[in-house]
Amino acid sequence: MNKENQKIAGITLLGQKETKYELDYNPDVLEAFDNKHPEYDYFVKFNCPEFTCICPITGQPDFATITIAYVPNKKLVESKSLKLYLFSFRNHGDFHENCVNVIMKDLIKLLDPKYIEVQGKFTPRGGISIHPYCNHGKADTRWEEIALNRLANHELYK
Repeated sequence: MNKENQKIAGITLLGQKETKYELDYNPDVLEAFDNKHPEYDYFVKFNCPEFTCICPITGQPDFATITIAYVPNKKLVESKSLKLYLFSFRNHGDFHENCVNVIMKDLIKLLDPKYIEVQGKFTPRGGISIHPYCNHGKADTRWEEIALNRLANHELYK
């Protein structure tokens, strides 16, 4: 993609030769571009098997696979910016449940998606693993009901 197209699309990180990795939580690194098919409902799914954050109490590292799936509205998240955003949790001290909710809320703020869900599959520490799941459907649309249904029927044993 040439620089003119980057400017038009609003994308600044993709194609850069030098990538700056934020070491502290930074939602400002997220970038979005226009959905060329907003009239259709379709899922976009991201899988980040190398997510890390730290325990806010002990400072020990936590490792997880974070899965993000959403039905776009007018915007899509640019994947390199998402990678850098998720990397910014590396030194962020927070509980697992809050991490997945923060990720979801930041993406809602950026994208205003029709529907979004975020799941973390954190590896065991102290003999127990945690798999928090959150979702959101756009208010006053059929996706609001779909979100409630998916949450109520969420597969707890995957």
